[in-house]
Amino acid sequence: MTSAPAILAFDTATSNCSVAITRGDRSSGRVVGSLSFASGVSHSRRLLGSLDWLLQTTEMSISDIAALAVGTGPGSFTGLRIGMATAKGLSHGTGLPLIGISSLDAVAASVRSQRLVCVAMDARKKEVYCCFYRSKPDQTVVRCSKPAVMAPEELARLINEPVTMAGDGVCVYNELFSQLLGDTAELLPWVSAPSAVNIGFLASSAQAAGSYLDLDRATPEYVRSSDAQLSLVSPLKSG
Repeated sequence: MTSAPAILAFDTATSNCSVAITRGDRSSGRVVGSLSFASGVSHSRRLLGSLDWLLQTTEMSISDIAALAVGTGPGSFTGLRIGMATAKGLSHGTGLPLIGISSLDAVAASVRSQRLVCVAMDARKKEVYCCFYRSKPDQTVVRCSKPAVMAPEELARLINEPVTMAGDGVCVYNELFSQLLGDTAELLPWVSAPSAVNIGFLASSAQAAGSYLDLDRATPEYVRSSDAQLSLVSPLKSG
């Protein structure tokens, strides 16, 4: 699918800033170019420069891009505000439509497992943002819960079957999850930050369907503590 429309994607939900240009979806698309870096410097000082660098390096211009895609969180409140403000500004300035992709979904897209998949991202204050997923026969993962925020101990109590866990929350609470879940859990601490590549791939179907954000109403997914509690649902059924 190399001739698929190009999507310029980025995520600023964590200390890792990620930008990418992709064509198509994860199964048959390709990465035109990508860049990610971890820095204590505010994303506002590097994001636009990184996007410009990526376009120049891939010898593309903004006129070659069909849509923009941004990670909507949850994550760092400051990072999310910077990402959304930048995305809206670029969309207004270029006329390109904007697609929002959950940063939790972007992490889950990197996981290949027949087990229940749980993404846990560090929410600070001894909590994690989390969401459950299950794999379809084509190996794509889809949500089987709503995103929520809770203590890692509470999340562990919800898990009663073999699980594969990813996200930077697994890095922070690796020892705790190992103690509470034991052999039930496969921990992937190296699959930690949302990838702009995955955001671009996930945005492909939305772009094809013309499903875009309303720039006047679009806001990050903060997933505050007052949200409904996380709960598991039955496994996906084929067909």
